Amino acid sequence: MSRWDGMDEVVAIADTGSFVAAARRLGESTSMISRAVARLEERLGLRLFERTTRSVALTDAGRSIVEQFRRIIEERDEALRLVHAQGEMRGEVRLTSSVAIGERFVAPVVEEFLRAHPGLSVHLETTNRVIDLVSEGFDIAIRTGNQLDARLAARQVAERSLLVCAAPAYIARAGAPAHPAELVAHECLLGTSTNWHFREDGQRSSIVPTGRLRCNSGNAVMHAAENGMGLCQLPAFYVREAIAAGRLVRLLEDYEDLPEPVWAVYPQRRFTVPKVRALIDLLERRLPALIA
Repeated sequence: MSRWDGMDEVVAIADTGSFVAAARRLGESTSMISRAVARLEERLGLRLFERTTRSVALTDAGRSIVEQFRRIIEERDEALRLVHAQGEMRGEVRLTSSVAIGERFVAPVVEEFLRAHPGLSVHLETTNRVIDLVSEGFDIAIRTGNQLDARLAARQVAERSLLVCAAPAYIARAGAPAHPAELVAHECLLGTSTNWHFREDGQRSSIVPTGRLRCNSGNAVMHAAENGMGLCQLPAFYVREAIAAGRLVRLLEDYEDLPEPVWAVYPQRRFTVPKVRALIDLLERRLPALIA
């Protein structure tokens, strides 16, 4: 008997909501399902389900471990599929990204990936919430900055520059700051970041901008800047066209921080799965030209 016998049964019960339905799915008897779960609970020293005559529900311990069981089963089944399909990748890759980067840049790469691999599907979730990859069953997250979850492996796939801009009308009215310290006298348009970062004489510095508008949409912040409402600091991909067209003016260029890394982060064991590695490889090839 394998130490991990019972994982399929636990996942089936969690998915179907009952021992009877799980038995039907797996083609086993209800008593066999019950014994397999009981043996696994005994080996783990944990109770995975709360059982009554009318319902079955995961315990807190069950909820914390069922997604890990699901990923282990998926990896096992994928390995078997690869053997039988002579290397053709099948199954699903679960990927998450911020809304802005996901919609603009990750989604087109996912489309290319799907065209190249007809046996695969991708679940792309764009959200500004930081998803726990392990507990929520995701393979990859695209994240920015230098503060990453130490529990996860990471590979840099691109970088992005943050630019300070304002409309000509705002500059005519309020002037252009010559140094980051002068931003305290200006109306700043605030996004999701609480600090604006700069670099002077090789040293990184930051200020806490103040302003009357805060919005978690980079597009909304950019449009407010174009309308002369104040200064913004946004990734270059938001503002490059407006700068080229003269609707925005790039400011404080001599003090711009180094480009911010864009990472593909993943549970270490997931990188060994061919479909996950293949998608990260493609993201690394395509994102630099798209985001720069």
